[in-house]
Amino acid sequence: MENLTHQDVVNLFLQLAAMLLLARIFAEIAQRFRQPAVVGELLAGILLGPTILGTFVPDFHEYLFMSNPSANLALDGFVQIAVVLLLFIAGLEVELHLVWSQGKSALSISLLGLIVPFALGFVFPYYFSSFFGLAEGDKLLFSLFMGTAMSITALPVVVRILMDLNLFKTKMGMLIVASAMVNDIIGWLIFSVILSFMGKGSNLSLFQTIGITLVFTFFMLTLGKIIINKVLPWVNKKLAWPGGVLSLSMAFCFLAAAFTEWLGIHAIFGAFLLGVALGDSEHMSERAKEIVHQFINNIFAPLFFVSIGLKINFFTNFELMLTLAVLVISFAGKIVGSGYGAYRGGFNIKESLAVGFGMNARGAMEIILGLIALENGLIDEKLFVALVVMAIITSMTSGPLMKWALKPSKVGSDSESPKIDYHKNEPKSEESG
Repeated sequence: MENLTHQDVVNLFLQLAAMLLLARIFAEIAQRFRQPAVVGELLAGILLGPTILGTFVPDFHEYLFMSNPSANLALDGFVQIAVVLLLFIAGLEVELHLVWSQGKSALSISLLGLIVPFALGFVFPYYFSSFFGLAEGDKLLFSLFMGTAMSITALPVVVRILMDLNLFKTKMGMLIVASAMVNDIIGWLIFSVILSFMGKGSNLSLFQTIGITLVFTFFMLTLGKIIINKVLPWVNKKLAWPGGVLSLSMAFCFLAAAFTEWLGIHAIFGAFLLGVALGDSEHMSERAKEIVHQFINNIFAPLFFVSIGLKINFFTNFELMLTLAVLVISFAGKIVGSGYGAYRGGFNIKESLAVGFGMNARGAMEIILGLIALENGLIDEKLFVALVVMAIITSMTSGPLMKWALKPSKVGSDSESPKIDYHKNEPKSEESG
């Protein structure tokens, strides 16, 4: 077994220290301006990467990030773990009973919020593939990816925005969250099928991969969820708390990730499904979830988002027209699709518009999708930069646009949306809230 040399270890620790330090500073700055921490972490990566540091202090950038391939390989291992854990905590946010409780309205918003942006994201890249950067390759696969990238909503960003606007416990807030949950599950399932079309090193045939993926998804959301719900009380009672549940959660997260990576559909899908099954259990306490969230969001997540800026020069790969096209497609698809779904569900025009704006937040999910596509040669650097810019802008504008749409209706007013309990879905009075 090959070991890291003394210089490898020094270089790796310097990389980790620089990334975490800059990520924390810029995340704090972003949050002071009421923006998601991910925006600051991405800016920290751009500062440390070839865009800024590599341009203005090339010797130091070369020493820190380019001079030691072994340290870079070790850092890539950290980043791979980080992205798996990010999808795991995204899955923890999904509460299936909440989806069922919202019924047809959530399904309408979710499906229309998936179908319309998927259609726009598929059609334009298919007929104008050279404009979107596809010189050669599978046009159908490329268009399927773009459709998926346009249709997935970032659930953690949506939840944070609704909390900031005091809408999380309202009927509208619950519908948006439930719709985003359904949207995420279907979107990641579609993306897993796209990855299987790409044949990512699996020994299985395409139809075997798709079949096993669907069976695994059904198992995790039904029998797997029941098994976890039966085992968790024993874990909480017999093992040290919170160490027992946390270590076993991580272990099974990595097992599920290893299984889906073996299938050829990427480790993140297995981690996401395990998170959904675990997070929906009534025996997975909110305190345990919070510990997992704090650990991952403040250590592993910054490493992933900073690493994005280390991979590409955002100045040389920025194309204004391409970025504007991606932004128009993403905004139009989500706002029209989800907004119309909300209108059909009984909301007025302004409220429907607010739902569309809420569902438009993309955040980390789009960046993860784009990075996987970039690493597998499906998209080029210019389109990846456009997707990152789109993810940042949709995350930054979603909250203010929702606030603007609801301004005449008094955001958070009980006269507009009666408060309901997040877990029991029962009317909740002001005195108890």
